Parts: sequence; structure tokens; C-alpha cells
Amino acid sequence: MTPVQVELVQSSWEKVVPIAKQAADLFYGRLFELNPQLKRLFKDDIDEQGKKLMQILTTVVRGLKQFDRLEMAVWQLGRRHQVYRIAPEDFNTVAEALLWTLEQGLQRAFTPDVKQAWVEAHTIVASVMQAGMSYDYANFDKWKAAQSMD
Repeated sequence: MTPVQVELVQSSWEKVVPIAKQAADLFYGRLFELNPQLKRLFKDDIDEQGKKLMQILTTVVRGLKQFDRLEMAVWQLGRRHQVYRIAPEDFNTVAEALLWTLEQGLQRAFTPDVKQAWVEAHTIVASVMQAGMSYDYANFDKWKAAQSMD
């Protein structure tokens, strides 16, 4: 991501934070509309899950300038999602629901540049999560070392 894209993601997210509850409701409504099968993954209180989602997104978005500090946590989040049997294509559905939610919440502020910045951010986060999901060992340092050799 470019520094400008990081800034676009961060500044647009700060406009969403005050409406986090509504954004979470929109997101999950859209997610389940796009793929009703995903609802089976959310047996707990969806409002509580929405709070967790917004907290995670806020942490990741605010940390984008120093993503290397968050990379292990994002990778481990992917490991945890492996337990839920998340399919790689589910990340595309999440991206679609997230972009739709941002468009609803930001309205005119959701410009093509903002959208592209969010696509880039999601791509980075999703790729690290998917790496965590697919790595044979639950060891971030081993995975990171292997990445350095590629």
C-alpha cells in the first residue's frame, strides 16, 4: 500500500468508528445476504461479534503504517479462522460485504480512490490471514523465516 492509500483507509475508517454498531449490523446483514451459509459460523451473539469485528478492524486500520507489528496477530487470526473451516472464497465475500458497508456508511466520501485503498488493505490482511490458515505449523516465526527465503 502506498502512504496515500494508508491515509485514505485510516481517515475513512475514523468516519465509521462513531457508527460502528450500525456498520457491524450492515456488514453482517450483507454478508449473510451474499452467502447465507456463513451464518452457521456465528452461533454466539451477533451484536457481540460485531463489537469484536469493529475492534479488530480499528486495531488493524490504525496500525497499517506499521503493519509489521500487527502481522503476527493477523496471521494468528487466520490460524483461528482455520478452525471455523473458512474457505478462501469466503474472503472475497467478506471483501464485498465490507466494501458495500463502507459505501453505505461513507456515502460520497467513498470515492474510487478510497475504495481502491480499501481493496489494497483487505488484500494484504486477507493474504496474511490465509497464510496463517494454510501453514502446516502454528509457528509465525517459522512461516516468516520461510517467507524471507522465497
